[in-house]
Parts: sequence; structure tokens; C-alpha cells
Amino acid sequence: MRITFFCQYYPPEMGAPAARTAEHAQHWAAVGHAVTVITGMPNHPTGIIHPDYRGAWLRREKIAGVELLRSWVYVTPNKGFLKRILNFLSFLVTSLLAGVLLTRRPDVVVGTSPQFFCALAAYLLSVVKRVPFVFEVRDIWPQSAIELGVLRNRVVIAVLETMESFLYRRAALIVPVAEATRDYLLAKGISAEKIVVIPNGIDAGYLAAPSLSAEGLRVELGLQGQFIVSYIGTHGMSHALEQVLEAAGRLPDVFFLLVGEGAEKAKLKAQAQAMKLTNLRLIDQQPRDRLFAFYRASDVGIVPLKKLPLFQKVLPSKLFELMGNGVPLICSVAGEAAELVERAGGGLCIEPENVEALISAIERLCDDAALRRQLSARGRDFVLAHYLRETLAARYVAALQERFGSGMTAHSLSLPEAEAVERS
Repeated sequence: MRITFFCQYYPPEMGAPAARTAEHAQHWAAVGHAVTVITGMPNHPTGIIHPDYRGAWLRREKIAGVELLRSWVYVTPNKGFLKRILNFLSFLVTSLLAGVLLTRRPDVVVGTSPQFFCALAAYLLSVVKRVPFVFEVRDIWPQSAIELGVLRNRVVIAVLETMESFLYRRAALIVPVAEATRDYLLAKGISAEKIVVIPNGIDAGYLAAPSLSAEGLRVELGLQGQFIVSYIGTHGMSHALEQVLEAAGRLPDVFFLLVGEGAEKAKLKAQAQAMKLTNLRLIDQQPRDRLFAFYRASDVGIVPLKKLPLFQKVLPSKLFELMGNGVPLICSVAGEAAELVERAGGGLCIEPENVEALISAIERLCDDAALRRQLSARGRDFVLAHYLRETLAARYVAALQERFGSGMTAHSLSLPEAEAVERS
């Protein structure tokens, strides 16, 4: 198939959307599909353009078999609602222009959320190219922004909810990452036949790739012999990381690492300094290969989200990366995420935003090495059996082929391929 995929974030940017899109696209390209990803100039979440891309309005490149079209975006740190909307709108315009002017007609156009402007650009290109539109729903937006209190303006909410319904109706296929999202879509009257759940996972290649050893990282950080509890990911409003700081203040014999960037990082850093926490360190975002050393150097990993109804419908990608690396985890997320961790046997599940429960779980794991080994082995085996990215990418593209593959014509083939089709 010839697949055009819109995702505003792509490596070298970090985070779940960039990793998911890149790994799926690379697996598709490796088995012969022609994949074009339309994305932005890398800058997320700091709002600073990556040095290799500064001064460019458009960049065309090919990495791991995937054709990339990088378009200019208005850059801003991952905070401030109005500035972020300008960032999203700028990508809508420039990515759509790049798709219209610089891509051949594909068999299908895929757009991913959250933030609908990326998916809207994908839909508009599908109209121009006269091909089906697929809507990948990684987060339920704008509901998440409403429940977090980021979005309060009733007019803006009404506009975004109208856009949400419009995209659901117009999509020929909807691909959520969590089963609970399927229920949300069904409740909105979406036909079950056009919903295919493709969850997040982990790439076996990254697990096998050489990286700094866990002990080497501990030496580099001066943390030999320490019991390390880590949070690795976005430092945002959704993650309730204040509870981690409070736990650190009450567990002086445990060392806490918070690794990543996000809108709340400066606030967390100021709070940690005010609390005079000597057993907690905030570390800047790390390259993906180095990130796995942080996972493996951790005795325990934390996956926290706020106690909101919406987050009962999500499956954080960190669950798979922690368990895939054999890290016992504490899942401070209710709903589907907790159910998955319990089914895997890879960690302890606690009530979100419950500091006492968090402290108790850390103390239990700190005192019980046998339990940590058990959780490590079970979590890793579960992820390797069910959530490898290669398997999930194959399921994803099979769903596309089943629905849209029969519509492939000479327009989506190279000249020799098209001539072969005509001869047959």
C-alpha cells in the first residue's frame, strides 16, 4: 500500500506519538509499503527547533525506508493554551500544503490525535486526493483538556466537540489505542465495524540495541548502591507528579529520578528546591537509546495520572516500556491501565493521587527483592508475548489492507508495477 501519515511529532522528538508513528512506519516500510509521514520541524516539548533543522521551511528526507516531509511550525514550549493552538493551527496549514503539493496520491491517509488539527489536515488531504481517511485516536480530545481544567471556554469547547464528531463520522476507519476508547466511541453512535483497536507497545529492536549499562549509568549519576524509583516521561498537568515529590520528602533512604520535559517541570523543580529534597533529581530529556539505560537502572518505575474519569480509558505507553525492560512498576492509574498491569502481573496498582498508597507500595517493593524479581519477569514476558511493535504494526496495516487494499490502482504503484497490473 501507499500510506500517507500525519503526525506532528517524529524522532528526534521524544514521547509516545513520535515513537509509535516512527516504529509503525518503519515496520510498514520494511515489508514493502510506501510510507510518507508528514510532520513538523522537531521542537517538542521545549519549543526550540532541533539544531539540524533550524532555518528551514520544509525538509524532505528518508530515514529507515520512510519518506519524511517536515514542515514549518510556529514553535512554543508545551504550555499556554493560546500559543499551543497557534502551534497546532500552523501545522494544519503547512502540513496540508506539503501534502497537497509534494505527495503522490496514496491509497489511504491517516491522521493521529490528540489535537484534532493534525487529523483535520489528514482528512482534508484525503478529500483532495480522493482517498479514505483513517483517524487514529491516541487520546480523547477535547475531553481530556476539559477535565484537566485547561479548556473552559464554552464556545471553544463547542467548536472542538463539533470537530470531534465530524472527524469520527468522516473517518472510514478509527484506530484507538485502548479498548475503553472503543466503548466511548460506541456510546457516541460510531459503528463497531469501523473501529479497530491497536494498542501501544515496545519495539524489540530497541530492547536489543546496545546502550549504556544500568550500572554504568548509576556510576555516571553517582547513585551506586541506591534504591532508585523513577518517573520517565512528560512532566505535564496530567501526571500529578507532586505526589512523587511528597513521597520523596517522606522516604529519605530512597532516591527518586524524574526524567523528561514538560509544562510543569519548572514548577516541580522550584517545589523540590523549596522542600530541600536531596534524594530527588530532575534530569533533562534523554535520547531514546540512553533512555533504556534509565529504565534498567531503576529498581521501580512509576506510571501516574490524575484521578479523572477520562484517564480510566487510557493505556500509557510507559507501561509497555517499563515492563518490556523488566522494571517492576507502580501503576497509579485507574481503569484499563490497572487492569492490564494486574493481568500482566508486572506491578502494583494503587489509587491515583494517593500519596499514602504510593509510599506504602514503594516501601513494600524496597523491602521485598523476591517480589521485584517476580514482577520483573512476569511483566517482561507478558509484553514480549503480546505487545511487540512489529506484531502490532502488522495488525494495523492488515486492517488497512482489508478495508482499502482492494482499491489500490495504478496511481499508487510505480510505473513497472502499474504496467504489471495492466498486463495481468
